[in-house]
Amino acid sequence: MAKEMTGADRRKQILTLMRHARHPLPGAMLGEKTGVSRQVVVQDMALLRTEGYPIISTSKGYYLDEPRQAVQLVKVYHTNEQVEDELTTIVDMGGIVQDVVVNHRTYGRLSAPMNIKNQRDIRLFMEDLRSGKSYPLMNVTSGYHFHHIAAEREEILGEITAELGRKGYMVEWLPYERGL
Repeated sequence: MAKEMTGADRRKQILTLMRHARHPLPGAMLGEKTGVSRQVVVQDMALLRTEGYPIISTSKGYYLDEPRQAVQLVKVYHTNEQVEDELTTIVDMGGIVQDVVVNHRTYGRLSAPMNIKNQRDIRLFMEDLRSGKSYPLMNVTSGYHFHHIAAEREEILGEITAELGRKGYMVEWLPYERGL
């Protein structure tokens, strides 16, 4: 039986969907994607606004009024001991780790928002992992995983992926992964 998504998790998913959208997203569509009614999405939007997110409502749907960033989905592989180095490499070069995605052969595509944008975020994330209460999602796929990485410009993303490649973290996509 699938665990029901919490309100906080649903709002994180809504933010992720809006950040990746190129146009306003209708409330009904956001409700479908998150398993709730359009009215619950309206309430979520109000809560997100009180948290400071610049959400704009239009007749065509909702969008985040944030500066546009370049975003790239990368496939990486590393050990648990290399998680901190991977995140530090991305953040120190001007990137934001928006999420982690795994492509599990049984469960399909699983993703979790991360929004790691600075050293403080990395420290808090690593403290959670070191507490032993949680393990990196990449462990369900033997270290292989994906990240949506955002940066101010495409050139910065190119520099980040080059450095991840130099460190041996970047791996080739498999043919069936192209649709992620």
